[in-house]
Amino acid sequence: MEVEKQECCPKFHPEKWNEKTFAWDDKKFIKATVPTFFHIPLPPMIGNRITKMMKLAEDSKKLAADKENILVLFTDPHAFMSEIYLSVTDNVPNAVNTTLSGTFRGKVFDGAYNDIPKFIKQMDSYLQKRKEKAERYYVHYAYCPKCAKEAGHNYMVLFAQLEK
Repeated sequence: MEVEKQECCPKFHPEKWNEKTFAWDDKKFIKATVPTFFHIPLPPMIGNRITKMMKLAEDSKKLAADKENILVLFTDPHAFMSEIYLSVTDNVPNAVNTTLSGTFRGKVFDGAYNDIPKFIKQMDSYLQKRKEKAERYYVHYAYCPKCAKEAGHNYMVLFAQLEK
């Protein structure tokens, strides 16, 4: 008997995000945090937190119907905590609702999670050529570890929130 493969992560289209500019004006997200140890989170904790966030958004019908447009952004305000932002269409009951505003430059990278410092340096170089500077970085991982292995790519979009 053939078992139908359940879709986990939607197919990623790098051209949609690479070297693109996004102007967000109070773009809605729900937010959660996970503890880290020198920027290294415990993987099961991330999965559990994202699953809980997705359930809250789905149950309230505030998650985008088109899964390719859902963003899960990560940022590390310091070495012992990561923030997770899940894009939603409106405020979600029983969640920490927040917004992001500003101009964001996206650039796609393909590599290991621990390559992010190298990718940030490459992004800084790219921005410098454009006479721009990042105020803060957010990372969107296109695939979970299982889907990245199946796809043969570990795509991530580095979003630089540009200084005003």
